[in-house]
Amino acid sequence: MADTNDRTPVFVHPTADVEAGAWVGDGTKIWHLAHIRSTSRIGAGCVIGRNVYVDTEVTVGNLVKIQNNVSVYQGVTLEDEVFVGPCAVFTNDFRPRAQNPDWTITETTVRRGASIGANATLICGIEVGEYAMIAAGSVVTKDVKPYQLVMGNPARPRGWVNAKGEVVSRNAKTSPQQS
Repeated sequence: MADTNDRTPVFVHPTADVEAGAWVGDGTKIWHLAHIRSTSRIGAGCVIGRNVYVDTEVTVGNLVKIQNNVSVYQGVTLEDEVFVGPCAVFTNDFRPRAQNPDWTITETTVRRGASIGANATLICGIEVGEYAMIAAGSVVTKDVKPYQLVMGNPARPRGWVNAKGEVVSRNAKTSPQQS
């Protein structure tokens, strides 16, 4: 695990755009064609992949890895050590319309150590618990408990994982901590 206090310089690929007013922590790497908007905050030791978009007022914790082609829109918070797989989608609007004067942002929080699989879609207004695991291609419409494994469309509980992401139970109803 990287040390978030190592003072390693930030790396920004020449094709990336980090707007004035964005804050990026030590040791973070921002790769090809990424766009980091003003007022966003990215912690130390992160890896921001190719073609990642981080909107204004987004908070990304320390040691987060966001794989290629992910858009993290306003209203999304990713806590420390979160993994976001390629092409995952975050929404921030329950009623998307081209013209909507009453538009409001609906927040989504992904807690420490959670993993979001490739091509997963997270519908706004949910919380993903600590160290939870969202399987690739899942559509998440409800909160996910800490250490819970969910998959499918819509995503349903399928078991429990440990902090390393290893499946420790296929009992979807009772976590190993409750048994």
